[in-house]
Amino acid sequence: MGEQILPTPAELSILNVLWRSGAATVRQIHESLKRSTPVAYTTTLKVLQIMLAKGLVKRDDSSRSHVYEAADSEEQMQTGLVEDLLERAFGGKSSALVVRALAAKPASGAELEEIRTLLDDLEGEP
Repeated sequence: MGEQILPTPAELSILNVLWRSGAATVRQIHESLKRSTPVAYTTTLKVLQIMLAKGLVKRDDSSRSHVYEAADSEEQMQTGLVEDLLERAFGGKSSALVVRALAAKPASGAELEEIRTLLDDLEGEP
């Protein structure tokens, strides 16, 4: 896989809609977006066209209403975003990223347990 294209905040909002709902038309995406942010239909359409050109979404042209879906899974995109942030802001130091993230927004008990399990798994790897 080549270098991942990272989405802008507007593009990430659209990807979040597609990850939650699955494939959707421009109208469906727009309706979901405007619940939280005032946005024009033409803006949603233009951003989707840019995302298609960048390879962030795929489009099914087989019906009158084009249907869009995310090109990468949410997990793949999150990994790319974290890797980019890790290198640009933390000099590649995972511990610095984790410490800053937990200081900015403390984890819940369930999240801490998930982190402990991950650490235990990582320590058990050869």
